[in-house]
Amino acid sequence: MTVIEKMSVIWGVSKVEKKLTKPGPLPKEKIILGLDPGTNITGYGLILIRGSRMDIVQFGVIQLSRLESHELRLKKIFERILALVEEFKPDEVALEAPFYGKNVQSMLKLGRAQGVAMSAALYREIPITEYAPKKVKQSVTGNGNASKEQVARMLMQIFNLKELPKLLDASDALAVAVCHHYQKGTEKNKKSSWESFVKENPKRIN
Repeated sequence: MTVIEKMSVIWGVSKVEKKLTKPGPLPKEKIILGLDPGTNITGYGLILIRGSRMDIVQFGVIQLSRLESHELRLKKIFERILALVEEFKPDEVALEAPFYGKNVQSMLKLGRAQGVAMSAALYREIPITEYAPKKVKQSVTGNGNASKEQVARMLMQIFNLKELPKLLDASDALAVAVCHHYQKGTEKNKKSSWESFVKENPKRIN
């Protein structure tokens, strides 16, 4: 008779207690920074992954419309995202990939904003993954053609938020981070780091 069985008999316990087991390893934590770059408003969203649990760290927007020149807006994007990276130290960054529109000038400006946002993460050698807008919507809502409002409402359910964000650019960025978590960073061809960026774009490095 084991010690536990003897104690069960002494105290009149009918059911033998299970042996204590060593606690398992603590769930690994990971912070993901999602970005929705824009020339007027850039959205950002940070989520904390702890095992199977997903929580919001912070989300919001970078207001750029008050800055007159495009160059100053790009500078502000770089500085603010770099500040977020240095404050929260995300393990991975995900951002919405460029989409093609009819207005060439708008496309060029958006591409620059996205490039500057990527540069801020690459400056700290944080891996980056890009996702198409439809991929983000599909991952979060199950519908690749969902509206911004539908994406925001789904995020309300996921994170138990009581009200919609005032600016949907913030919820869009949060959706990008959630999409990346759901995809588990499996889109290997879209991952980037400073080293891989240099290898893939030698002509762009002076």
